[in-house]
Amino acid sequence: MTRSSIQEVSGLLRAWRGGDDAALNDLMPRVYGELHRLAHLYMRRERAGHVLQTTALVNEAFLRLVDAREVDWRDRAHFFAVSSNLMRRVLVGMARTRGYQKGSGNAVKVSFAEGMVIPSQPDIGFDKLDEALTALAEFDPRKAKVVEMRFFGGLSIEETAEVLKVSQETVQRDWRLAKVWLLKELRNQGKDGS
Repeated sequence: MTRSSIQEVSGLLRAWRGGDDAALNDLMPRVYGELHRLAHLYMRRERAGHVLQTTALVNEAFLRLVDAREVDWRDRAHFFAVSSNLMRRVLVGMARTRGYQKGSGNAVKVSFAEGMVIPSQPDIGFDKLDEALTALAEFDPRKAKVVEMRFFGGLSIEETAEVLKVSQETVQRDWRLAKVWLLKELRNQGKDGS
């Protein structure tokens, strides 16, 4: 996106929050491609034959976004951070539902070890990752937000720093520490059989 289109998206978000329904109609074509890209990243981590398709995930997130008018939209990066959180919630909800139906919470698999120095880990379920991320949020909310924005939202270091109003170095440090913490937590979950 060009600088002017980023500013246009930010302006449309503010107008939509202010009650301009036409702004939402103008906004969606401008952000749909990026939402689809984020959804595709999520769906790549899903098992083969997953019932939810990329477009359906975008549509489900969009439906939830329409109800999120009260959000104080700051800018484009904030919008995509919220969107990625909504997509995460949709997939975690589906994983839990499927897990309850199958009698196992490990139905959906996702690799978390991508780009890490630590040896490759076995696939983990979205629901287990969500539990670990929730535990991290209780311990260190900012690090959990960094993971959510980077891993789930696909935001860059720069975009994450902008949304959180911290330096890029802080985001990089939080990202490294959070990955190590989460891997340890996930290993402990595996040892406990939970």
